[in-house]
Amino acid sequence: MLVSPIDLIPMARLEQAAGVMRVLAHPHRLRICDLLMHGRVPVKAIAEHLAIPQNAASQHLNIMKAHGILACHRQGKTVFYEVADPRPGWLLGCIRGHDGPDDPPDSE
Repeated sequence: MLVSPIDLIPMARLEQAAGVMRVLAHPHRLRICDLLMHGRVPVKAIAEHLAIPQNAASQHLNIMKAHGILACHRQGKTVFYEVADPRPGWLLGCIRGHDGPDDPPDSE
């Protein structure tokens, strides 16, 4: 039983964080954010980096854009994406900093 007051995160903030985590809860989306943390990248290069079809990459990108995680800019016919929200970087930092003994070796 808790006797003294504790400083808990407000529920509204937890709900907002859970929403972002639901959107990012896919390995391709996490990889896309990891890639985009280094700068803006065109859709074609993202698809090639993930070794997935360009339309599949576009679907992931559009979902994250719709939730305000990514932004895009067009230059001619090329669409570039970049991270618009710092939270994916924070999450990726936690993932990077918490390798456990059961983690599989990195395949790259």
